[in-house]
Amino acid sequence: MKKIRVSAVKYINSYPFMIGLRDGEVASMIDLEVCHPSECADRLLSGQSDIGLIPVAMIASMKEYHIISDYCLSTPGEVRTVLLVSNTPFDEISKVFLDYRSRSSVTLCRILAAKAWKREFEWLPAPEAFNITAMTQGEAAVMIGDRCFEYSRYFSHKIDLGLEWRKFTGLPFVFACWVSSVQLPEEFITLFNKALREGIERKNEAVALLKDDAVATPTEVIDYLNNNIDFHLDDSKREALSRFIGYINELKLLP
Repeated sequence: MKKIRVSAVKYINSYPFMIGLRDGEVASMIDLEVCHPSECADRLLSGQSDIGLIPVAMIASMKEYHIISDYCLSTPGEVRTVLLVSNTPFDEISKVFLDYRSRSSVTLCRILAAKAWKREFEWLPAPEAFNITAMTQGEAAVMIGDRCFEYSRYFSHKIDLGLEWRKFTGLPFVFACWVSSVQLPEEFITLFNKALREGIERKNEAVALLKDDAVATPTEVIDYLNNNIDFHLDDSKREALSRFIGYINELKLLP
């Protein structure tokens, strides 16, 4: 069988998945690539990947999609790695820079602004060259992923977007799901999910994948993976996903 091309998120929260895909029976059946969340989506939509761990915001704009797994990247509340950061008090913020690396997180911020905070901001792109620590009075930015471990200490004001969603809806939040754009063989999907499950069961071993220059310590990573990230796409997560997509359509925020 031709190898199935898989795009996974390169951040710490997906390390347990990588362990399972690396060591599971499915390993010989896939070509695995890691990249930013938005790139996972782009690769799937362009046909460069067959499966992607993609930002759930992208689902709203896909004509055909298949959520092929009961595993995901979600949070029960406080997520720690999806933040609105600023050195300006929240009530004085007028501009928000949106991280190019993610689509679910920036869309979540826009939904919270409209529905929960009842605030209007000037929304600005934050490209790769954007210096998040150089923001001035009145400016804030959505910051995601491993960068939060490194840069959050530079800001006096931090709002956890996972926690804000929980306060607003009473639901967990789903950031990314395993999605294919075409139907895949059932036998492969079974082995793929088995690998993901085995990786989650070994999630504390994810510290072995930390780079030598990683800012997050092994203790922080284990705490984060056990207390801030939830990997199971259960009924409450599916309800949250449906609510999120509903807001995207209502507010016309298709990525």
